Amino acid sequence: MTALPDWMRPPRAEGWFAEDLDRLPEAPRHTELIDGALVFMMSPQRWWHGHLVTMLTVALMEQAPPNARVGREMTIKLDQRNRPEPDLLVTTAAFEGDRTWFTPEEVRLVVEVVSPESAHLDRTVKLRKYAEAGIPHYWLIEDEDGAPVVHVYELDEPTRAYTPASIARGTLQRSVPFDIALDLKQLTPPRRT
Repeated sequence: MTALPDWMRPPRAEGWFAEDLDRLPEAPRHTELIDGALVFMMSPQRWWHGHLVTMLTVALMEQAPPNARVGREMTIKLDQRNRPEPDLLVTTAAFEGDRTWFTPEEVRLVVEVVSPESAHLDRTVKLRKYAEAGIPHYWLIEDEDGAPVVHVYELDEPTRAYTPASIARGTLQRSVPFDIALDLKQLTPPRRT
């Protein structure tokens, strides 16, 4: 067994803090901080996942109003010990080229596309953490025989928990966080038979 590289050792006994992610150039892409621990997915990304995120990003960018921006692969600093990186987000923050994270108050929608290695985090841990941070809208996208199924959640402010708003197959129409109309079948290429 080989020794851990120095960059993987927490800088303090309490573990990692949100600012530490910006000082880890050796860390793999898409490294997240969950409860003070570094989390990174080492398995290769599936083509379905990457294609879906790209197509959804473009579709939402085309429909977003001027005060909303769509981004991907950006972290959200939920608190000092949590800085997850959703697959996609909608923010009201002004564009700043050197920025590496957003605050929960700047994020209107978080989208996670479930993959086998992220399923537990996306369906339970992140669902709870994004809600507790006050992010108003959460979409969880599952692969159902090659077709995207969007589980739409809205924040219940008094409890700081998400409540299911809808499950979309085929098409998705929402009026929040802005008017959105998506043909979900157009987000993924048809599978060969």
